[in-house]
Amino acid sequence: MPFDLLHVAPLVLLAHILGIIAAAHAILNTRTSQGAIAWAVSLVAMPYLTLVPYLFLGRSKFAGYADARRVENELLRTRAHPQVWDTQASSAGVPTQQLGSRLVQSLTRLGGMPFLPGNTVRTLINGTATFEAIFDAIENARRYVIVQFFIVRDDPLGAMLKDALIAKAQQGVRVYFLYDSIGSFDLPHRYVAALRAAGIEMHPFATNRRFVNRLQLNFRNHRKIVSVDGERAFVGGHNVGVEYLGAKPPLSPWRDTHIEVRGPVVASIQFVFIEDWYWATQQLPEFDVPAVESVDLPRDERADPPAEHSANERPANNMHCIVLPSGPADKQETCSLFFVEAINAARERIWITTPYLVPDEAVFAALRLAALRGVDVRILIPSRRDHRVVFAASKLYAYDSLRAGIRVFRYQPGFLHQKVVLIDSSAAAIGSANLDNRSFRLNFEIMVLTVDRGFALEVETMLLDDFAESREIDRNEYRQSSALRRMLMHVARLFSPIL
Repeated sequence: MPFDLLHVAPLVLLAHILGIIAAAHAILNTRTSQGAIAWAVSLVAMPYLTLVPYLFLGRSKFAGYADARRVENELLRTRAHPQVWDTQASSAGVPTQQLGSRLVQSLTRLGGMPFLPGNTVRTLINGTATFEAIFDAIENARRYVIVQFFIVRDDPLGAMLKDALIAKAQQGVRVYFLYDSIGSFDLPHRYVAALRAAGIEMHPFATNRRFVNRLQLNFRNHRKIVSVDGERAFVGGHNVGVEYLGAKPPLSPWRDTHIEVRGPVVASIQFVFIEDWYWATQQLPEFDVPAVESVDLPRDERADPPAEHSANERPANNMHCIVLPSGPADKQETCSLFFVEAINAARERIWITTPYLVPDEAVFAALRLAALRGVDVRILIPSRRDHRVVFAASKLYAYDSLRAGIRVFRYQPGFLHQKVVLIDSSAAAIGSANLDNRSFRLNFEIMVLTVDRGFALEVETMLLDDFAESREIDRNEYRQSSALRRMLMHVARLFSPIL
């Protein structure tokens, strides 16, 4: 026994010394005070459990990356758009009586993108509808296809996408494919090699361009974008994997939502991809229409109408849309501030669906204040878990929400992964951002906000169907939970700034 203690004691002492050093590093380098406290406390108290996670999740040389990314984005916008986007002029035609003039102004400044009229947006509910529409667009591509996903798997759905893209490349269509290096960590080399052999330009997105930093799991590109010929674009929550088609128990059936967008705002969506592509490759993709060097986005109601569509597709409309890209290199915390502004703008209702309910204090305060001023605040979250700690933290936030009059529902049939925000009866935003710190500050995300009563009604109908298949959380659930379960929820919430 003395012999064992002689060997164990130095290791314990070393772990605590390293924990203190790592805690000091976290205090100096973590971007938020809440995150710094969470890391520091856990590293000092439990270094055996947190040193390795901190190496992967907390260790970062992100300041230099953020500066470089920010400079490149500003230069790229100057080069790609000789005429600077006039966000004030673009917002002049937005029906502010539906959304509010202050929200219109703040969002155009926050995202650096204009509100554009003349668009058509439709919801794609669940994986089958989403990928049928995406494959149809790819099949009809004439000039180019751009594809960007966080997760790409080499499974039957991934094989279908690979075959479809190779077929178009063989027809002379340019194909650009960007995937996240960590989200798609298990994507085999043969998959990438097959696409590259067909002439497809395929690259991983990594925080460090010189090599894939396997010790840095933060700052991932969580966006999902497909655009074809600059005419049709797809944005939402789906990745490429059979689980998104509901083929992976026990999370199936998978509940998710994408949107198909047509019209001038497609250029804005496409430009978000261009920024990511340029960072990953230091090259601009070559698009025939519109040419990257001469993109001139419309600024008022005289914008060109969307391209003509076949008879079985929705007719052109005049929906006003704005693209809100966000990421850790932003000057402002774009994603968090978007949610705060959307919640504060709601006069009648704000309905949000998210797989992870781990909001920061600003968003959580906005939600509670909205409920206190009489707004119908509803949040729809999963009843099944895919991450234990996040799920436990979400449960406690859900119970705390009830005290302020927020209604929280759990979706029953399967795992809920959609990211939807419905504001009153006039606007809805759909994209890739979750209601958690990872989306607010650590990931690159994209949301598309559409101001149109018809589209808002479409989203309302979809969400009412979801609520009908959900169970509303009761205040007594927390009180009836065991002491151990309540303690675990509180411990999990301590880690919310880094989840």
